[in-house]
Amino acid sequence: MELTEPTAWSADRLELGEGARWVDDRLVLVDLLAGRLLTTDGDGPAPLVELRRLDVPLGAVAPVDGHPGEWLAVAGTGVARLTADGGRRVVADLEGGNTEPARMNDAVADPHGRFWAGSMTYAGTPGGGSLYRIDPGAAPVPVVTGLTIANGPAFDGAGTTMYLADTPCGHVDRFTVDAGTGALGDRAPFLRLDPAEGAPDGMTVDAEDHLWVALWGGSAVRRYRPDGTLDREIGLPAVQPTSVCFGGPGLRRLFVTTASYGLGDPGPFDGALLAVDVPVAGRAAAPVAAGWAGHA
Repeated sequence: MELTEPTAWSADRLELGEGARWVDDRLVLVDLLAGRLLTTDGDGPAPLVELRRLDVPLGAVAPVDGHPGEWLAVAGTGVARLTADGGRRVVADLEGGNTEPARMNDAVADPHGRFWAGSMTYAGTPGGGSLYRIDPGAAPVPVVTGLTIANGPAFDGAGTTMYLADTPCGHVDRFTVDAGTGALGDRAPFLRLDPAEGAPDGMTVDAEDHLWVALWGGSAVRRYRPDGTLDREIGLPAVQPTSVCFGGPGLRRLFVTTASYGLGDPGPFDGALLAVDVPVAGRAAAPVAAGWAGHA
C-alpha cells in the first residue's frame, strides 16, 4: 500500500506518544507518562502491542547491540536496561537529586553506540534540563546544561553532527561531535522558530543528512536542509506531533507520534500514530553498544 496522505496507523490514541524508532523491521514507540513500550509493524495499520509497562514515565528506548529483546531506556529520573526476561536494571540515576521534581524525556543512540539522554523538570523550569552522554562502563557526563526541555538529539550518518532541540525556547542547535570520544565541539544555532510555527520536539536525520522535526502545536513535520533552510512541510491532522522516524518498505515510510496531553477537546487524530510515504529514505535506529552494567 502507498500512503500519499498522513494516515492513522492504528485505532489507538495515546496521551503522550513519543520515541518512535525503527528496530528489527518493526516500529517501537512509547506512551510516555503511562510508562508503556509499544510496537507495530510497517506493513499496514494494526493495533499497537504492549511490550512493557513500567511504573515510571518511559521517554524512549534504544536496542542493545547483540541482545535481541533488550533495551536501554530513559525511565523515571535515570537510565535503565530493560532485559529480555522482563527485568529492569538501573544504569544511572541522573535527575534523582534535582532540587525540583524532574524526569528524563528523550534519548537516542548515536552511530558509535553511545547513549544520549535529555531531561526536564515537570514544571518546565527554564534551565532545569540537561543532556547527558553515557558510554558503556563509564560514568554519565552532563554535556549540555541550562536547557528547559531537551528533545532529540539526532545525529547525521557519520555521527559527527548532533542536533538538539530546546522545545519551549523554539531552538534547535547544531554541534560538532568527535567520533572517537563523543566530545562536543562547536555549537551553533540551527533553527529559531516563532511560536506560531510550533515548537521543535522529536527529530530524525534521513539518509541524505537532512533534519526532520516534529512541530508540537504546529500540526506539521518539517524537513530542513543541512544549511538550515526549509525543504518541505507535511501538514498533519493532529495538533501536537512529538516524534518522527523512518521505517517500512525501503525506510521511506515516515511515522509520526502525537499527543492528546493537555488538550481540552482532542480531535479524532490527536494522540494517533500517523504514517505517510515520502520520496526519501531514512535510517533504522542505531543500537547502543553492548556492555551496559546495571543493578536491580
